[in-house]
Amino acid sequence: MIFATVIRHHHPLSTARLNETPGKINHKIDLDSPKVATMDSIKDGEKKVYCRCWLSGTFPLCDGSHVAHNKEVGDNVGPLIVSVAKEE
Repeated sequence: MIFATVIRHHHPLSTARLNETPGKINHKIDLDSPKVATMDSIKDGEKKVYCRCWLSGTFPLCDGSHVAHNKEVGDNVGPLIVSVAKEE
């Protein structure tokens, strides 16, 4: 079993968020927390796809919201995909 902490990286703000706090990338996930950190476990043979755009409705997992963001602003944000090979 592997444990992973998912760390978020900055990406350019979409135009929909430019009127909000400048420089801030998280506008909806656990806003009362001083830091959003996620710990998860992944079993042998399992794959998980994690959000890196902060727009996912299933955060910390990716729901593909980055696709619309990329089309809107010409960005190339994508998910973090983590998999563990099956033990034989």
